[in-house]
Amino acid sequence: MANPVETMMEQKLRDAFSPSALVIENDSHRHAGHAGSPGTGTSHFSVTMTAAAFEGMGRVDRQRKVYTVLADELAGPVHALALRLKAPSEG
Repeated sequence: MANPVETMMEQKLRDAFSPSALVIENDSHRHAGHAGSPGTGTSHFSVTMTAAAFEGMGRVDRQRKVYTVLADELAGPVHALALRLKAPSEG
């Protein structure tokens, strides 16, 4: 079951990018006890997303767009965010 942070991130990403594919994985359990891990279970996530909004955009620009949309989460509960972002034309 998704936690509130994951649910909020998913809603924000869907609203901002209308992705054709979106997978958010909570990786927090893999970082328990590591430096920077608050032990909340909502600190580390991986996002895999395909969206037409990324067409013609480089990797860094795509990441910046996602960071902007998730600024509140990154300033609060989310310590690390791994991104795999592509446009539909990239397969």
